[in-house]
Amino acid sequence: MKAIIFYISLVLLSFSADLAQAQDSLKVSKEDYYEKQKEKIVKDEREELKVALEEINRKLENDQLSPYEADKMREEVAEKHALNINNRIAILENELELERRNRERNNYKALGGKGKVLDVHIEKEEEKYDRRTYSDIVLAAGFNNALAEGQSLNDSDFKIGGSRFFEIGWAWKTRVFENSNWLRVKYGFSFQFNGLKPTNNRYFVEDGDQTFLEEFPLDLKKSKFRTDNLIFPVHFELGPSVKNESETSIRYSTSGKFKIGLGGYAGFNIGERQKLKYREDGEKVKEKLKGDYNTSDFVYGLSGYLGWGGATLYAKYDLNPVFQDNPVELHNISLGLRFDVD
Repeated sequence: MKAIIFYISLVLLSFSADLAQAQDSLKVSKEDYYEKQKEKIVKDEREELKVALEEINRKLENDQLSPYEADKMREEVAEKHALNINNRIAILENELELERRNRERNNYKALGGKGKVLDVHIEKEEEKYDRRTYSDIVLAAGFNNALAEGQSLNDSDFKIGGSRFFEIGWAWKTRVFENSNWLRVKYGFSFQFNGLKPTNNRYFVEDGDQTFLEEFPLDLKKSKFRTDNLIFPVHFELGPSVKNESETSIRYSTSGKFKIGLGGYAGFNIGERQKLKYREDGEKVKEKLKGDYNTSDFVYGLSGYLGWGGATLYAKYDLNPVFQDNPVELHNISLGLRFDVD
């Protein structure tokens, strides 16, 4: 079931990319061209970010980086590419404004020799005067844990500093009211990676339809369990903005402004794995254990963020249990930073 969901997701994403390429072959206006260039900028920066993150994860797995160093580097590269997108899009928008001004100045042109033989009116290309929907890349990272009812972080079965999450996705933001931008709805899709590091030299073991922690017979150097989810979040975002109005356009900017987003998400679990590192007979052993682990196929929960500008404090809580049929339900909880490049 999870494999089918995963491949369907890839097919849908591939179809979207193919459709975008097909549209590129059609004659488009200058505004459409610049919009496509913006999408290309985001795509290129996202690919570079993906390569950088993979390299950091490789070094972390090979013990070339500590978890703290890896987290710090992830945040640095995420912020770098977020700023790259902002700056490159700003340059593109300036080029578009210059193009519009020059087009208006030369709106009427004369064709002929020494005199005006024929006056030709060049129709002004249609442009979006008031754009209500924008899109951007979303990145989030921070601490992760899983708690039972009545349990606190102080008596958690997982390491507080060692358990982490990472999220990357794409979101659209639409203004709710026609003449006001104080309320927006933000929606899209994201890939979540939730990691848990058990305490007291333990690891997860499947026993029928239940999954529980058990002490490992050898001294574990590393024990980490991870679930991967494809989710579809929806948030209502509130906060002030600046209205930039000219003869050709109206735009609202939330750059540097306080904002708060409240909502939730639903989606599918697309995989889980467990990594163990230990020594046996003097040799280093690394195991990557894949299985079902009785995790919930359908994931859903509550999430929210608040802060200023592109970086906000972000929290999420899974309403579904991590493992479906365990007598004691564990619910995933995360706290970290979220970066919205809008």
